[in-house]
Amino acid sequence: MAGIGTEAAIFLYAGLSGMTVFFAYRILGCIRKILPHSSAAVGAEDIIFWTGTSGYLFYCMYSTTYGSIRWFFVLGVVCGCFAAYFSVLLMTKLADRFHVKSKKKLENSDERR
Repeated sequence: MAGIGTEAAIFLYAGLSGMTVFFAYRILGCIRKILPHSSAAVGAEDIIFWTGTSGYLFYCMYSTTYGSIRWFFVLGVVCGCFAAYFSVLLMTKLADRFHVKSKKKLENSDERR
């Protein structure tokens, strides 16, 4: 039986795995926006992506918990996905705020001339 320190390390590793899956799917979504796809192509991409993701998560789980499904690994993956989602949301809000402030500064500097 693994100690609490080992389980915490596995949880953090699972969180990183969840973040990896989230960002990979986000990149796939960006590619879909750049290059429009048909519904059949989107479906095929999703099947390939989720098959690859399941293989990746199985590998991560197998290498850390020797293939046994542990609640803290699953919870770590879910928490990693949520953490990545909220970090992207925060970065988007900060970028929008920065864009608005820089736009106001440019407008103010143009008015002074």
